[in-house]
Amino acid sequence: MIIIMLGAPGSGKGTVAKLLTGVLNIEHISTGDMFRETIKSGSTLGQELEKYMSKGMLVPDDIVIEILEDRLSRPTAQNGVVLDGFPRTKLQANYLKSMLEKRGKKVDIAIQLNIPDEELIYRTVKRRICSNKECGAIYNLEFSKPIQEGICDKCGSKLYQREDDNEETITKRIKTYHTRTEDIIKYYEEQGKLYKVNLRAQDKITQQDIKKWLEEIKK
Repeated sequence: MIIIMLGAPGSGKGTVAKLLTGVLNIEHISTGDMFRETIKSGSTLGQELEKYMSKGMLVPDDIVIEILEDRLSRPTAQNGVVLDGFPRTKLQANYLKSMLEKRGKKVDIAIQLNIPDEELIYRTVKRRICSNKECGAIYNLEFSKPIQEGICDKCGSKLYQREDDNEETITKRIKTYHTRTEDIIKYYEEQGKLYKVNLRAQDKITQQDIKKWLEEIKK
C-alpha cells in the first residue's frame, strides 16, 4: 500500500506516518529527515539544501526527486511506503505516478491533516524530538510533555528542538504550503484518493484512530 501524507508543517504528518507504518508494517519515508541528514553531512548538496530549509522554502524538484527515487528503489520499500513530505506539487505528483507505474504500483490514498494555522505555529514552536534516530519520539511542551524535562520517556535519550522549529520559519513554511499545495490537494481529490482529517493542535492520534481511518478508507 502506498500512502501520501498531506498537511502543513507541524500538522503531525510524521507522527501519523509512523503509526501507519506500525499498523501496516510498511516503510516510512520522510523527505524532511533525509534533508536534515544530508545537511549534517556537510556535503555540497547539504549546503545547498540548507539555503532553502533555513528560509522555510521548498527544495527544488530535481533534488527531491533524486533523493526519493533512490529510497523507493531499496528492498525495504517494496512492500509499501508512507510518503511524508512528497509530493508537494502537481509536477512531483505526476512524476511519482510515472515512477510507480514503471514498478507496477500506484498511490492508494492521500491523507490530508487539517489544523488551523495559528495552532500549527504554536504547536511547532513547542515541539521537541528524541535525538535517538532509532526512537524518534516526538513531544510537545504544552500537550504531551516528557515525564523528565529534556529526556525521552521511551529510550532515555536527550530531546532537542529542530533549528527550523521557530515562529518566523514555520510561518513562512505554512504560507508556502498553502500557496504550493492547493493543486496537489485538488489533484488527489479529483481522483477520489483524498481522505481529509480535521484536527486541533491538542489532539493525540492513536493506533485505534489509524485503524478507524483505514476502515473508512476501505469503504
